[in-house]
Amino acid sequence: MSEKELAKKIVELVGQTENIVSVRHCATRLRIVVSDKEKIEEKAIEDLDKVKGSFFNSGQYQIILGTGLVNRVYDEVIKITGEPEAAGTGEKKETMVYGNRFQRAVRMFSDVFVPVIPVLVATGLFMGLRGLLTQEAVLSIFGLTPENIPQSLLLYTQILTDTAFAFLPALVCWSTFRNFGGSPVIGIVLGLMLVSPSLPSAYAVGAGEAEPLVFFGIIKVAGYQGSVLPAFATGILAANFEKWLRKHIPDSVDLIVTPFLTMLFGITIALFGIGPVLHYVENGVLWLVEHLLFLPMGIGGFLYGCFGQLLGIFGIHHILNFLEISMLASDGWNYLNPIGTCGNVAQAGAVLAVAIKASSNKMKQVSYPACFSALLGITEPAVFGVNLKFVKPFLMSMIGGGVGGFLASILNLRATGMSITGIPGTLLYLNEQLPLYLIVNVISFAVAFGLTWFLGFSKDMENS
Repeated sequence: MSEKELAKKIVELVGQTENIVSVRHCATRLRIVVSDKEKIEEKAIEDLDKVKGSFFNSGQYQIILGTGLVNRVYDEVIKITGEPEAAGTGEKKETMVYGNRFQRAVRMFSDVFVPVIPVLVATGLFMGLRGLLTQEAVLSIFGLTPENIPQSLLLYTQILTDTAFAFLPALVCWSTFRNFGGSPVIGIVLGLMLVSPSLPSAYAVGAGEAEPLVFFGIIKVAGYQGSVLPAFATGILAANFEKWLRKHIPDSVDLIVTPFLTMLFGITIALFGIGPVLHYVENGVLWLVEHLLFLPMGIGGFLYGCFGQLLGIFGIHHILNFLEISMLASDGWNYLNPIGTCGNVAQAGAVLAVAIKASSNKMKQVSYPACFSALLGITEPAVFGVNLKFVKPFLMSMIGGGVGGFLASILNLRATGMSITGIPGTLLYLNEQLPLYLIVNVISFAVAFGLTWFLGFSKDMENS
């Protein structure tokens, strides 16, 4: 079945174009919001060739297709529906897409941070590569020592690794404006104001090398290098303020007055209002999460490795983006990634056991690619297409992820970047941690595979 035929069949089985409110896609799933859920022929869709499963989450009907294929099918669906947003009222669409208030808040974080993630992933890879090339063990192969590395080369690597985090508020503010209907260029400038060289650097203030500016005798102001929440909140308020201005400012002066008032409003509330408060809130959240992760005897790692896998099921895993970005901006390390990776790899181990033991060709065709996908960091086909469907394999993967998370915590593993796990994630550990990273993930995989093989799956479950 071609992508065009598959797209046509999907549209037909979800109730035709008139039942589709909107269509989106992520790395592996086609996300469809419909007016009437009862019109969806879910069983028929899951039986389609190349479909690895489907489920409802956050008001969306999500069809698992896999990387690459989902992009091509999405393009064909849009050709049929005409637009990403098809029929249906705006009010209904908002309710269907975002579900309850908490889910809306998480989705809002996701929409803002996802466009920023690729540059942070690249920055993490640069950090890992620099760590590899500056190791004594690696340099000794070429008869060199760290002292032999030219300062100009080190400066070049610092440009690659430090820039994104130095101007992180500008990236966040730009993306927030873009998602909330403001002018992205105003967002960029506002974000740059938050890290202006005229302000004492947050890093210098934190190290005691500089003093913050004091306004009105009580408000201490410094730059927001590495901060996320102040830029995010400033972007939301300023973008909405700009939209309000455009409705009330005469067209004849809009070009001059609206950007002027928007930037004045934005930087004022950022420096003297919400900025200082949210900066403390952000530091408090980070302190809490890191202390939970570092509970003694690896308890924190076990709990997150085990139960962190539930976040994706409830559609709230995007909140982790904020935490990972904040960790990296704070001290250059990501403590969530190695533990979360164990959960992903454990899903691969569980689904491989199902693939080998399954008698159904359809299940084997779904499970083997799902295993490979999970090893590359994309777990949706394994979770929703196989493991969660049979329940027990998912529980076994939770145990495997918990064991791996426990070991990762005990060994103090930490990544140089974010958003890539499993096999690609090795690029974030190109230092003395790499052997430990591989061992921990092999153990997670083996535990989940063994438990699923002996306790979590039998051929009888396919017919139940």
